[in-house]
Amino acid sequence: MRAVLQRASRASVTVNGTVTASFDRQGIVALVGATHDDGPEQVETIARKIAELRILDDERSVTDADAPVIVVSQFTLYADVRKGRRPSWNGAAPGPVAEPLVDAVVEALRARGLTVGTGVFGAMMDVALVNDGPMTILVEA
Repeated sequence: MRAVLQRASRASVTVNGTVTASFDRQGIVALVGATHDDGPEQVETIARKIAELRILDDERSVTDADAPVIVVSQFTLYADVRKGRRPSWNGAAPGPVAEPLVDAVVEALRARGLTVGTGVFGAMMDVALVNDGPMTILVEA
C-alpha cells in the first residue's frame, strides 16, 4: 500500500455536488492506494503511520491532537510512467481487491478513536485542501 499524507488547515471531498467529508482545522488528507498483494499487515502499517506520525504543529500526531483525517482512495498512486506518455495502471489492485483494503484502513483509524471522513470509492471526486506548511509525505508499506 501507498499513502500520500498531506497536512491541511482545511479540506473537503465533494462527489456529485454533495460534500462527503470535510474539516476546517488542522488535520490530514490521506490519499491511499493498494496493489495486488496487499493485506492486513499493510493496512495496519498505513493506519499506524497516519495516526502516529508526528507531522502536525508542535510535533504532534493525529492521535495526540485528536485531529481529523480524510481518507481518499487513489489507485493512481500505482501509476507506472517509465515508458511512453500514457501511464500504466497494472500495479494498482482492481476495485474488488482495493476497496476492502482502503475500507480497512478507515476502520483501523476509527478503531483508534479518530474522526475519519472519506470520499466514495471509484467515484469522480473533487478533493479540496489547503496544504499547511506545505507538508506532504509518502508512506509505503
